[in-house]
Amino acid sequence: MPYASNDGVSLYYEADGGGKAILCCGDIGLGAWQWGWQHAALAGPYELLVGDTRGCGRSDDPPQDCTVETLASDAVELLREHNVRAAHVVGAGLGGMVALELARTTGRVRSLVLIGTALSGDGYDPEPLFADPNDSEALQESMTAAFSQEFIDAHPGPVSEMVEWRAAEDADTDSWAKQAAALEEFVIEKPYEITDPALVVHGSEDTLCAPAQGEQLAADLPKGDLYEVAAAGHLAHIEASKDVNDRILGFLDDG
Repeated sequence: MPYASNDGVSLYYEADGGGKAILCCGDIGLGAWQWGWQHAALAGPYELLVGDTRGCGRSDDPPQDCTVETLASDAVELLREHNVRAAHVVGAGLGGMVALELARTTGRVRSLVLIGTALSGDGYDPEPLFADPNDSEALQESMTAAFSQEFIDAHPGPVSEMVEWRAAEDADTDSWAKQAAALEEFVIEKPYEITDPALVVHGSEDTLCAPAQGEQLAADLPKGDLYEVAAAGHLAHIEASKDVNDRILGFLDDG
């Protein structure tokens, strides 16, 4: 099983498929399960790299505080360990902020797909999404923050499976708090400096990161393009995975 290391912190990741690399950067506190809906569509035409964010899954969680810059450094070490010079970067929520930081500070980004994210931490309030992984009832209740009520009512089985995956892989209370602090401090002050092609994906029913944040993000990036996912909540890449995957593939294939 492959691991990268950043200043002694062990970071687990998996790779599948071939072609140019896509690096997936996860949302706050969520395990790598969140990218399961992209795997079949993207791994094959591309090489899909999915890591456990520090504090989640099989990656370490050191005692020191975390920043978005730290998480971006983790991503660089993962790419270096896998001998990838540059990748398309897909990020959700906090992971979208990590993707923006990678684009701002490194030359390792081919393009960006930014899902349910914002230019600064004050544009995203993930607190309703948090639940202690040991509390299955709280995990179940918190899913209403991730998805539209219509999706939850129509897919009780898959939602229950996600609760089980969250119990196994998500960050505990301390690790979540570190990632939340990183998010709160984040801001991109000069988005016009990020010139990589960017697809901004945002659920129209996102209650954690308002659709206006996605609109602003796409407008402020020089090569930003907005795709609003009708009737979808915050984790639009899961809720409307077929539509989102088709849009991502079209965006990457045109790039």
